Amino acid sequence: MRTELVSEPSDATRPNEDFAAVGLPASGQGGCVVVLDGVTPPKSGTGCLHSVAWFTARLGGALTELAVSLPDVTLTEILARAIRRTTEAHGPTCDLSHPRTPQATVVLARWTPDAVDHLVLSDSALLLRSPEGTVIPVLDDRLDRIPRAWLVSDAVCDARARNKEGGFFTAAADPDVAARAVTGTLPRHEVGALAALTDGATRWVEKFRQGDWAALFDVVREEGARSLIDRVRGLEAADRDERAFLGRSKTHDDATVAYVEL
Repeated sequence: MRTELVSEPSDATRPNEDFAAVGLPASGQGGCVVVLDGVTPPKSGTGCLHSVAWFTARLGGALTELAVSLPDVTLTEILARAIRRTTEAHGPTCDLSHPRTPQATVVLARWTPDAVDHLVLSDSALLLRSPEGTVIPVLDDRLDRIPRAWLVSDAVCDARARNKEGGFFTAAADPDVAARAVTGTLPRHEVGALAALTDGATRWVEKFRQGDWAALFDVVREEGARSLIDRVRGLEAADRDERAFLGRSKTHDDATVAYVEL
């Protein structure tokens, strides 16, 4: 098995709000990959004493531990339990009803000798590659279908679109949101490798249109995760002033790639 994790903050002076982990149980029977993209709040605050980086570390750690230690529990229930555990860690000083309370997108995949289960919530991406080379993207596209009235700009949603019916969903304080995730299962023999990416890395496809998902997967598989992030950073730097590629609220974003060959 080959695994690779690369995560780079948008700015060296700011904390990286992404989280990535690969969990491999001592039994050697299966494993999991977890990737989270923390949602950076506006300067007006979140109603919470904790940072987004604190939240993604807590939630990501819980997801990794639960996915490995509870192989018979569904990924939907794993996410619900991890959110509940993280919510309890906040304490009474945090207003978890605030629409900008710390939150994150989620990619969670778990494999056994028989199957590969997957879960995606919000706009991070999971790519599943067959042994023959076919790449299947697993995406939660609700953010792309937000009504125009709920957009502050081409790249920023009004808070009322967040975790609301008709809007999009992220992992925040309510464990019931786990039921909103995109989930599925494939036979293990149909998945030869997988890649989980935050939207800071998927910009190569979604914003800069340098290739399709299969081409992105080839870059990661053949050149490494670092190469993909370096390519994205180069494209961002070249477009820093003109912002010719719409849908970028900021020049750089935290970028994370987790790659696993099964």
